[in-house]
Amino acid sequence: MPTSESPLFLAKKPKVPPNFEGVDYADTYRLKAAQDSIIREQWVKSMMARLIRDELGKCYAKEGVGHLEKCGGLRERYFEALKHAKVRGYLFEQQNYIPKEQ
Repeated sequence: MPTSESPLFLAKKPKVPPNFEGVDYADTYRLKAAQDSIIREQWVKSMMARLIRDELGKCYAKEGVGHLEKCGGLRERYFEALKHAKVRGYLFEQQNYIPKEQ
């Protein structure tokens, strides 16, 4: 598996922002790159929520009875991350994109 700084990893990393601004829908390459970028961003948020959940579980196990006071910060971070942790896909954003007027 390539590391995060390897040339193979950097070649596959999307070079477009995770939205459909300025994307010509007739240009298949740029459209797929935007779709891939949106999916990657959603997966990153989902994996961040998973990492926070794992840390929260470790905190609960470590602190025992006092976990309500000791793990409160992690709990709040996890609840905030859960709001954005679902991988929704790109179709809604693609079909309902409204270009900004210049």
